[in-house]
Amino acid sequence: MMHYGLIGYPLGHSFSQKYFSDKFNKLGSSNTYELFELNNIEQFPALLTSAKLAGLNVTIPYKQSVIPFLSSMDKSAQLVGAVNVIKIEGANLIGHNTDYPAFRASLKKWLDNTNIKALVLGSGGASKAVIAALNDLKIQYKQVSRTTKDGCITYKELSNDLRWVRDYTLIINTTPVGMAPHTDTAPQIPYSRLTSSHYLYDLVYNPKETLFLKKGTNAGAKTKNGLEMLHTQAELAWDIWNA
Repeated sequence: MMHYGLIGYPLGHSFSQKYFSDKFNKLGSSNTYELFELNNIEQFPALLTSAKLAGLNVTIPYKQSVIPFLSSMDKSAQLVGAVNVIKIEGANLIGHNTDYPAFRASLKKWLDNTNIKALVLGSGGASKAVIAALNDLKIQYKQVSRTTKDGCITYKELSNDLRWVRDYTLIINTTPVGMAPHTDTAPQIPYSRLTSSHYLYDLVYNPKETLFLKKGTNAGAKTKNGLEMLHTQAELAWDIWNA
């Protein structure tokens, strides 16, 4: 019997336990998948010693802070600078990033034209996977953050200079804003300036239509949630664990 799980905080929104448990059951496997809510990443070593684990998924907010605990990272994780899958082989913890190829495939299939500029909302681990995919697809982007950071503009700057939303018509939310149970929240962008030429992609998948996407739909924009990306990255994680 092998044990797998998800680390992050909070985890009430997660689909992973049911998804992987169902896969094990269909195969007649006795393997288990559990949710491990960690209040801080310093609890990670204790988890490793208390549970006999073969693999982990990593979600917000630990996709970057887990890296110092790893033995190595594969090329995808090195490229992105964030980890969402860990394969455990004895004492070796190998970090991978399946968010990056999953988002890239989903976005490429959805967009009818990649000759477009993108706004990336957020600067956490998920944004790094998105940026790696945009670079692959040669899509110019600008990152938006709550605070002033190198290479980023702030939400205040985004709202004060309406040229950003006019010229950057693909808007990707990589933050947890709008995720259940906080479904009445949305990233602070100038929604009144959205048009039918805009594309709104939300990495959040619960609820299926966030307030961010609802506002986009009301403006005539094309919208997409993170469910397809989620399923794709989960299947890639499964392949890594079973390789």
